[in-house]
Formats: sequence, C-alpha cells, structure tokens
Amino acid sequence: MRYSRRDVICQFGAAAGAAAFSARVLQGQAQTPSAPPARSSPPSVVSSPPRDFSPGAPPVTYPDPDIITIDPSFGALRLGNTAIQRLWTGAYWSEGPAWSSQGRYLVWSDIPNNRQLRYLEDDGRVTVFRSPSNNSNGNAFDFEGRQLSCEHGARRVVRYEHDGSITTIADTYDGKRLNSPNDVAVHQDGSIWFSDPPFGGSLYEGQVDAPGGPSNPQGRLNAKAGQPAGSGQMKRELPANVYRVDRNGRIELAATQDALGSVPNGIAFSPDYKKVYVVARGGVVVGDVTDNRIANIQPFSNFMVDGVRCSPDGIRVDVYGNLWCGSNAGNNVGYSGVTVHSPDGKMLGRIRLPEVCANLTFGGAKRNRLFMAAGQSLYAVYVNTQGAAPG
Repeated sequence: MRYSRRDVICQFGAAAGAAAFSARVLQGQAQTPSAPPARSSPPSVVSSPPRDFSPGAPPVTYPDPDIITIDPSFGALRLGNTAIQRLWTGAYWSEGPAWSSQGRYLVWSDIPNNRQLRYLEDDGRVTVFRSPSNNSNGNAFDFEGRQLSCEHGARRVVRYEHDGSITTIADTYDGKRLNSPNDVAVHQDGSIWFSDPPFGGSLYEGQVDAPGGPSNPQGRLNAKAGQPAGSGQMKRELPANVYRVDRNGRIELAATQDALGSVPNGIAFSPDYKKVYVVARGGVVVGDVTDNRIANIQPFSNFMVDGVRCSPDGIRVDVYGNLWCGSNAGNNVGYSGVTVHSPDGKMLGRIRLPEVCANLTFGGAKRNRLFMAAGQSLYAVYVNTQGAAPG
C-alpha cells in the first residue's frame, strides 16, 4: 500500500510524521487513515455547553445559530453576517426599551431596582439615567423626541419635556386612579395610547394597594414602606383597559378589558396607523383604529413553537408591517427571545436568547438594530429592516 505524506501528517502530526512513516513501512502494516473529525456546530443557546454571551467570549460562526428561519420570507429580514450581542447585564427585570434618535441612546427600565438605564451608542457605556423612576415600565419617544414613561409606582403616564420638567399625561380615568400603566405607543395624530393592567400593584414592581385593595385584601402589607411621603393610599378601582389621550389631554377609553378578552400588555401601531396590536389572551389581538377606539378586535397569531407557548410581552412593528414580539417561554430553554410575524399573523422566524425577553425596540443610527430587554440583560442584533415608529 502506498502512503502519502498528507496521510501521515494528518494522522500523527507533522513533527512525528517522518518517524511514524518509516516504522509503518518497515513493519509492513497497512492502516487506513482515520477520517477527519466532524465539524462541530457553533455553540448556541441550546448547545452543551451553551453559548457564552459574555464580553471576550469566542465569536460565533456566521450565520448566527440562534437566529432561526421558520418561513423562507424571513431571509429578507435577517442578516447572515451579524451576531446577537449581550451589551450589558446586571438588572433585576429589564423592560420598556426606547430609542432616542436625536440623542442616539437607548433608555430602558429596571423595574424592581426603581431606575431607568441608558445605553450610549458611541462607546457602549451603560449609565443610570433616572433613579428613582417610580418603578417605570414601558417607555417611548414621541414625534418631537420627548420621552414617555409608564410608572407603576405612581400609577400614571408621564412625559419628560425638553426643558427638564415632567408632565403628567394620565393618572385617572372617570375620577378613579389608574392601575399601573404598562406600555405606551404614540399615534401619528399626536395621541398617546397605553395599556393599564394591574401588574404594578405589587411590592416588587410598584406600589401595593392600600389595605382592602385587590393586591392587599387582608391589609397585612405596609403600602407605605419604602415609598415617598403620602403614598400607600391607592387601591385598584378600574378594569384593565387600553386608553387614548388626545393632544388636549383628554383621556378616553380605547378598548375595555372585556373587549380585549383579557388583561392587556404590550401595544403597537401598524405602519399606516390604521391598526393597533395589543398583547392579550395569551397572545396578540389586532383591531382597527376607528373613531379613536379599537374596533373589530381579532386574534392575531398562534404563538406555539414545537408545542411550546412563546407568550408575547412587549411588541414593535417594522416598516413592512411585521410584528416583532418579546417571547417568554418560561423554563423551556431555547424558546424565549423574539418571535417575528408577518402582517397576516404567520410566524416567520425567531431569535433565541438565554433569558426571557420582556420587550424590544428598533434603534441605532439607521433604526435597523433590534434592542432586546431580557430578564437581567440587554441584547442587540442588526436586522434588515427598520422600526416603523419613533423610539
């Protein structure tokens, strides 16, 4: 049998190749060269060991294995030469990312830590932006570049003006205090729409009800502890609705909890502002914007993947009308992250993260970078589309 120099070097290494070759020929042993080792798959969220997202970790091979195409049309939205990055970690529960195009920074909420954080694009630095933040949750920027925030602790929606003052957009409806505004979206007519579930009426994420309220029925919890002076008097009084505030500050009911089918959460408009999406019923519902209300409310999509429910939380729409949803699959590793849906509700693709993703937004100089507020961390990845709404 003839032996090539390549066979010997591959099997024994260049240093020992010559000696090994001589020994084999002298001994007359015919051996079949071993096959080269199989190329291992790049590490991912579901690999063992799992992918390391920490700074300085080995880079992943393109295309990123945690960006998954479900429908071929997703290929037009994803990029083959970009990777998911963990930009920062250290929060308790990350929520409500919003992008300031003028300031070129991202702001998001760390609800239990009662603060807002800011990611600066120029050097990747993360700073505390506002503390305390009244346990803010959802954030957005309006068409004038002003930040809107939903405050669990104060149970209101506020706007931060350019002169540094704060305007209360809404804190009551029909003479009753709001529950805990959760997410906010701005319509092109200048109106502000927000969801008002009861999630912030808790010790961990906001301000618990006064004794006798739904979150403190026995009155054993001290609603004043750790709160500003004068706090601890509010009780939940309203169903969990979606509201609209017009340019003149008038608040009106956009959709009731009964019409939505459950407590609402995330909210976003279609690119033409004729439809509005609301996270409800364990998924998303979509309705028409008609006479300042949400009409013809219908289920939007099935959020099941491989028999696992990837429950949405925060949502954003891109310029093509696709819906990008933060995904919470609980302990089902590999299913939390982001799901992407066409305007007609078809799931196109998803992004796997090692943590539950509460909310997301488009940002960056070209608004083509998807920022994902997930559990304790902030992630980002570039995509081949842009966000449809400011911030």
